[in-house]
Amino acid sequence: MKVVILDNPAAVAHYGADLFQQQLARKPASVLGLATGSTPVSLYRELIARHRAGLLGFGEVRSFNLDEYLDLPATHPQSYRQFMQREFFDHIDIAPGNTRVPAGDAADPIAACEDYERAIVDAGGIDIQLLGIGRNGHIGFNEPTSCLASRTRVKTLTRETIDDNARFFRAGEPQPHMAITMGIGTIMESRLVVLLATGESKAAAVKAMVEGPVSAWCPASILQMHPATVVLVDEDAASHLSQPDFFKHIERENQALLARLGRG
Repeated sequence: MKVVILDNPAAVAHYGADLFQQQLARKPASVLGLATGSTPVSLYRELIARHRAGLLGFGEVRSFNLDEYLDLPATHPQSYRQFMQREFFDHIDIAPGNTRVPAGDAADPIAACEDYERAIVDAGGIDIQLLGIGRNGHIGFNEPTSCLASRTRVKTLTRETIDDNARFFRAGEPQPHMAITMGIGTIMESRLVVLLATGESKAAAVKAMVEGPVSAWCPASILQMHPATVVLVDEDAASHLSQPDFFKHIERENQALLARLGRG
């Protein structure tokens, strides 16, 4: 696990966008794993700006989103399909048929989960997976106590997650308490994982993920076992880490080596 501590959320988005741009330069037909939530929005805006500047294109890209609320139609303004359209897909040249979001309104959601797993395999697997982290350490909607080898499935959301997401729903509007999510085992098969965390509210979860034991109580901690995970955090999200200066030292040394090799 590579931990990079940056000055602010804008720097986190910029670094994350660099990783996606490098991936698309290496492989224009990359398979992207995408996330929703407030943290990835700045990264999406950075990628949109670079696309408009002619620095990268998405014409050959396929994408799979992490999750979707159960029983929420794709047309609902709070569905993650609509989120992705508003915040990203409508502003780039990705083919609509190449974007996949779990079918939260499927008549048989269990069968839909199995179909989603097969689609990822048929696409050749995910090249780069974007993640956020919940205050309780969840990734996707893999809540605490989730199986660390799980596949795409229906999950019940914790009260904490429901409360955190309540701000997106109008007063009195029904709010889903279940979701379809990629499993932790599915996420772990991604070739590169990029996790973003900003703000002091995520600091305890970041510490548990980076320094704690690998445990189902902090699902993100399994990323300690992933061979290529980059954790991008701002100063506030890093504020509970025991040795933040050491991580900064590592990043400086890594950047110096890349510069010496002409890869900076």
